[in-house]
Amino acid sequence: MDTGKGKPTGRMWLRSGVAGMASYLDAAAIVSTGAALVLYKDPLGLSAAAIGALSAALTLAIAVGSLLGGRLGDRFGRRRVFVATVSMLATGAAVLAAAPSRGWLLPGVLLLGFAAGADLPVSISLIGEEAPAGARGKLIALSQLLWYLGMCATQLTGLLVGGLGATGARLLYLHVLLVALLVLALRLRMPESRQWASQRRLARELDAGAAARVTAGRQLLRAPHRRAVASLACFYVLTLVAANTMGQFTTYLYVEVAGTTVQVASGINLAILFFSLAMAALFMRVVDGRHRMRWYTLGAVGFVLYFALPAVLGVHVWSLALAKVIGTFGTALAFEAIFKVWSQEAFPTLLRSTAQGAVMAVARGAAAAAALWTPTLLDTTPRTLFVVLAAVVAVAMLLGPFIERLPKRTLSLGTPGGPAADGGLPAEPRPG
Repeated sequence: MDTGKGKPTGRMWLRSGVAGMASYLDAAAIVSTGAALVLYKDPLGLSAAAIGALSAALTLAIAVGSLLGGRLGDRFGRRRVFVATVSMLATGAAVLAAAPSRGWLLPGVLLLGFAAGADLPVSISLIGEEAPAGARGKLIALSQLLWYLGMCATQLTGLLVGGLGATGARLLYLHVLLVALLVLALRLRMPESRQWASQRRLARELDAGAAARVTAGRQLLRAPHRRAVASLACFYVLTLVAANTMGQFTTYLYVEVAGTTVQVASGINLAILFFSLAMAALFMRVVDGRHRMRWYTLGAVGFVLYFALPAVLGVHVWSLALAKVIGTFGTALAFEAIFKVWSQEAFPTLLRSTAQGAVMAVARGAAAAAALWTPTLLDTTPRTLFVVLAAVVAVAMLLGPFIERLPKRTLSLGTPGGPAADGGLPAEPRPG
């Protein structure tokens, strides 16, 4: 694939889509588990504490997967890792779909979460490395559009099977299994990232000390990468903890707190998710342009209101739906999509997947800790929880302009004579 400047070709879109299906499967795994655990609650005898523990286990497994998968992707290649991870994800979905008792849920959730987490940083890195410079943002943002499609498909499935109890839960996981198998078949035909392969060959030609400066994960804790790691980690931890509450516990909020049914919850969220697709498309149009931070500011306001509205208006079906509409606009422009773009711009090729995976791991770990207590807090003090989440998001939004001003790293290692003196790469001009 040509990585020069210019418009992306149809083949670039296809390969980016196949790689970006990591985001589809991530969304499907999280939302399916949120709904399936509610449907499994009575048939398999799950308590609120058990649901919280399994939800936390899923998020923690995603965190561990992100950390290990990102590092493995930088060391052994993008293709090897994302073929292995999608195979593991299919296995986890199969276990959860066939679970005869609650004892099967934990191993299934751990497999599913680990695979989804390991797949994400590697797949996003491949997209960024294979994209032309002038369209890198929109191709990376395609993964976010696929994330929303994963949510749409899962919510539609939930709408259709929400009244079937345990059978409905099994059908939710069957959807994840079938998509994972399709993605596996397509990925087996994809070649390795040419950017990674060329940089890995160059690294092998360096002496041991020089090679360590461009490949060792510990370099992320030193200048010039330390500042980028810290700021991106703070941004993503704070935003993910908040967003994960709404994403992973959407069904729980509607059913157990607002007092409606799984079908109503799935129907409302499905309708709003079509708006999400439009917002993801909007982000794809503006991300490579010079005004993306103006759009980020608008999104930041919507993101804060996502949690402030239920805090002020109370947790009702209508207030949750209103907050979701406004929050959808906000998160499309000021959450995960812009984080993915920033994380690709901030690090050199042989550390990119490691850095993104490490940041994702820290954030997922924090979200897992929060998820452990979320059902109990939603049962007892839901409005207080939303006040805290609104404040957390507001702090994260203030970090955005700082992250935008970080040096942009090129997609190369350096000249054949060796890496840049600072262990990183020359600054890259802002897209657009």
